[in-house]
Amino acid sequence: MAKTAKRHRCIDCGSTSARWAGRCPSCGEWNTLVEEAQLGSLVRAVEALDLSAMPVPLSSVDLSEATAVPTGVEEFDRVLSGGLVPGSVTLLGGEPGIGKSTLLLQVLAARAASGHRVLLVSAEESAHQVRLRAERLGPIPPGLLILAATDVGTVISSVVEAEPDLVVIDSIQAVAIGPATLGERRASGVPGSITQVRECADQLVGLAKSRQVATVLVGHVTKDGALAGPRALEHMVDTVLSFEGDRHHALRLLLAVKHRFGPTGELGLFEMGDQGLNRVDDPGRLLLGDRLTGVPGGVVLPALQGRRTLLVELQALVAPMGQAQAKRSVVGLDSGRLVMTLAVLARHAELPMLAMDVFASVAGGIRVTEPAADLAVALAVASAATGVALPSNLAAVGEVGLAGEIRQVSGLPRRLEEAARLGFDRVVVPASAPGGPAGVELIRVDTVAEAVARFGCIDGASR
Repeated sequence: MAKTAKRHRCIDCGSTSARWAGRCPSCGEWNTLVEEAQLGSLVRAVEALDLSAMPVPLSSVDLSEATAVPTGVEEFDRVLSGGLVPGSVTLLGGEPGIGKSTLLLQVLAARAASGHRVLLVSAEESAHQVRLRAERLGPIPPGLLILAATDVGTVISSVVEAEPDLVVIDSIQAVAIGPATLGERRASGVPGSITQVRECADQLVGLAKSRQVATVLVGHVTKDGALAGPRALEHMVDTVLSFEGDRHHALRLLLAVKHRFGPTGELGLFEMGDQGLNRVDDPGRLLLGDRLTGVPGGVVLPALQGRRTLLVELQALVAPMGQAQAKRSVVGLDSGRLVMTLAVLARHAELPMLAMDVFASVAGGIRVTEPAADLAVALAVASAATGVALPSNLAAVGEVGLAGEIRQVSGLPRRLEEAARLGFDRVVVPASAPGGPAGVELIRVDTVAEAVARFGCIDGASR
């Protein structure tokens, strides 16, 4: 009898290899290849979709079946263009402890309070643990059901029997396909492996489509910010949501990375409190409320997060080099762009950055990686290096090129309007920038050297 063909699959990127190796040949991660038997055709636990339908005119398709149903959580519905569509599958990713379970428990409670029947599949916590957290969030509606199970077959049977309108699986990495009727597993690997996650998601997607039940899958995030295990899940689902923030700060951001039923630019803002997540109407109160003025090394940046503009404070600290090699420490910024900006300052503004330790941070727990932050970073670092404080009513936005030029950025009118609304009436912008709103002075600069010299941050004297 011929031996069963086997292969090895990377649990991080999903690529396959004919034999085991210590390092994945595709993504380069170590000790991520696991043995996986070549799987035959899988027995579906849900009814197969009918593929025999004949083509119909696109204009005759009934759009009422794709109407979003509000969940009752306004910021959540904002990101989803109105709510969850029946039969849709949403993947919510975020770091452990960021508040994914709390957010979805509030969504379930709000949906159940409006008379709908909802189900929470808790694969990581017991029903008692979930009940304790739910009581801290408010009254528990009778339509909120819970199932503490890790077997996909049990989950499918419960959904078929209970007929809920919304199902949340927390999390997809904790569920697995249990033993088959003949005692053999339909999918190899432990829960959380690439094979188990992919096959479990496939069955849950089929269940959602055949039963027209909105389904939300919770996915963990790796240290690199990617959904743990399979990125293949992203193409299997209708919507991919990213829940971000710093667990040491109260602000949380919900962003749609992919959404088949609407645009992906909306951003939901939440504040983590003792009684769960609350809507944030004015993020400036959280991000700039404790800002110190008149201190060197600080400047405000109008940053775009989705379709919303957030004013954040960029802070920099420059100190004499304490080791043989200069240190670069970054929190909330792109470290590569910081190094590039320091090199431009050293070359074109003649600041001695290469022999200094530089620390840069975005206050408030917000992460800003767009090139539009370059000019603000350059001004903050130059201010810290020379000890010259920037004006308290000043904001800056622009991309810095390797030749020291300041380049145009996207969404500048929206950035300027938000800066004006919060009282920042002086904004440093590229020379090619369009006009701004009334009452805002645009300080146009061609180069980074001109920008830092404009505020006396080259030799410490105003020019």
